[in-house]
Amino acid sequence: MNQPSPCAQRPANQLDPATLGERLRLARKQLGWTLAELSERAKVSMTTISRAERGQLALGYENLAALAQALRMDIGTLFSQAGPHSASTGPVVTRAGEGVVYRGLSLSYEFLATDVAAKPFTPVLGTVHARTFNGPQDFARHPGTEFVHVLSGEICVHFENGEQARLARGDSLYFDSRLGHAYVTVSRQLARIVGVSTNESHLMALARQGAAQD
Repeated sequence: MNQPSPCAQRPANQLDPATLGERLRLARKQLGWTLAELSERAKVSMTTISRAERGQLALGYENLAALAQALRMDIGTLFSQAGPHSASTGPVVTRAGEGVVYRGLSLSYEFLATDVAAKPFTPVLGTVHARTFNGPQDFARHPGTEFVHVLSGEICVHFENGEQARLARGDSLYFDSRLGHAYVTVSRQLARIVGVSTNESHLMALARQGAAQD
């Protein structure tokens, strides 16, 4: 009896690196940019972008956020199905298990409300599959703020300033996501979290500039 292929075993709502790569390439081409131009705007290496576009590399949230911002896209748009995106402010329901799943470097993300364009924040469900912290190379950094609430299991969030936050079920954490951070599961079971990430707003940028001038 033939065994199903790995592709056949992938959930219908899981976005594979090859499909994401095609969407990145199409968005770049629509803007008429070369790899070098996107690299300069996003501050992501050409090698990383090229490998991602060919489906040879799973991107972490830091690079996903940087590329989406440079491409003038809501990050959720990268994960939505082709077709019109809602600009409605009315209720948008994502049924259980129907978000778009993408496995990153240390987390598997289930992006929610992906068909809504220009969201002021990105809601996700996550499974933290990293078991160890390997040093500064594990840190993610992106403009804005981040909130995480632990649904099950236990995590430790490492920060580049040396601080650590250990969170159990029901605990939550809010922080400036420009500070390097890395999630690690420290429980026997892989931790499940719900998270919200924002981009840096115009007012946040002005406040930061004002603080720097004081």
